[in-house]
Amino acid sequence: MINFEEEIKKFHPSLEVEDAEEAIYNQDMTDMADLMIKVIKDSKTVKE
Repeated sequence: MINFEEEIKKFHPSLEVEDAEEAIYNQDMTDMADLMIKVIKDSKTVKE
């Protein structure tokens, strides 16, 4: 059986949209485009 009082104590509200957006954009994450740019730059320096 679910103890609703205990579950309410564990509850943490979700971020507001603006806060979530800021948290996401402030992370330094590498995506595929970043990786491709690095590979191209690296291949150009190897050829020279």
